[in-house]
Amino acid sequence: MSKVIQATYHDGNLILDEKLDTALEGKKLTLILVEAESSSHAELEQQERTRKFLEWAQQYSAKLPPDYKFDREEAHER
Repeated sequence: MSKVIQATYHDGNLILDEKLDTALEGKKLTLILVEAESSSHAELEQQERTRKFLEWAQQYSAKLPPDYKFDREEAHER
């Protein structure tokens, strides 16, 4: 599963703008942090490009089984 969620870092805690699904309870997650910029025109354009990229990445993300392992040798055989 992949999802793009906004959050605020405050006093050592990451506060999400929305709740995660209860199915994720107790699971280890990998986070990719992209710092939001202040609101100058150039920074707003960068934020929009970042948002579009993250939406694109989420659209093309695939769900893999928990026991999936990438086999480099098999990939190079093609």
